[in-house]
Amino acid sequence: MKLTTRIFGEVEIDDNKIINFPNGIIGFPDLKRFTLVHDEEEEEKNNTIKWLQSIEEPEFAMPVIDPLIVCPDYSPEVDKNILEDIGDIKDEDILVLVTVTVPHDLTKMTVNLMGPFIINAEERKGVQAIVENSDYPVKFPIYDILQKNKEAKEG
Repeated sequence: MKLTTRIFGEVEIDDNKIINFPNGIIGFPDLKRFTLVHDEEEEEKNNTIKWLQSIEEPEFAMPVIDPLIVCPDYSPEVDKNILEDIGDIKDEDILVLVTVTVPHDLTKMTVNLMGPFIINAEERKGVQAIVENSDYPVKFPIYDILQKNKEAKEG
């Protein structure tokens, strides 16, 4: 399938790369089909941000990241009932992503550790959950962490 996106222009999407969110995502209950897209040139530079791209609304994409990159001890507790919609998840099939907010001042970049996306990679189904353990903020600053990670890889 071809999809014309706001960020990446026209992209080819394999049907087996579509992730279904049966209940939509928070704030966008009608958007149920997404794919993960990344900039291949940036990927070579070890860029860790990917985009959760809507299939139904090509203008809609949100930057996401693996939370363990910026918060190595991230261990959210979520209501098990929420996970029922995405099938029986094995540990090796679970993919957790969090949204990134990138303001004009990049030093104020944050991730939302309170509302992770939990994806069953085997069944390609996902859900956005609200974390029950309130140790995780909606705006967790990551700029300094990403800079340190980048310096460690280069050094």
